[in-house]
Amino acid sequence: MSANEQSEPEVVALRPVLPAKDFGASLRFYTELGFRARRLGPPLASMHLGQFAFLLQANDDPTAAANLVMHLLVSDVGAWWARIAALGLAARYGVQAPRAPTPEPWGLTVAYIWDPSGVLWHIAEEAPGGGQA
Repeated sequence: MSANEQSEPEVVALRPVLPAKDFGASLRFYTELGFRARRLGPPLASMHLGQFAFLLQANDDPTAAANLVMHLLVSDVGAWWARIAALGLAARYGVQAPRAPTPEPWGLTVAYIWDPSGVLWHIAEEAPGGGQA
């Protein structure tokens, strides 16, 4: 590296912030899906799934939630679907019923779920020889 070049600072995390109109219900919802919650304060939690995370914030903004999509690429969407289907999310949380995995034209097989605030999640798996994340 020359004297005029500087290395970029290391990125430690990149986390979207998801709104939660009912913070307690959203915490329970994500914990049941397998996320581990780390409370950061009364209106904020860091939700972890392995090395990945997002921030959950008490925020009743239906426009933000309705326009937000989270994409979770997994190695086995069928196993995730079995877990999701067993939870009875629609009845227990009053959310839109999850949709079973479907092969999409862009090369991924995707299951769709909505959280208690209306945030849409794509739980996706690459099709053999198929699409990209």
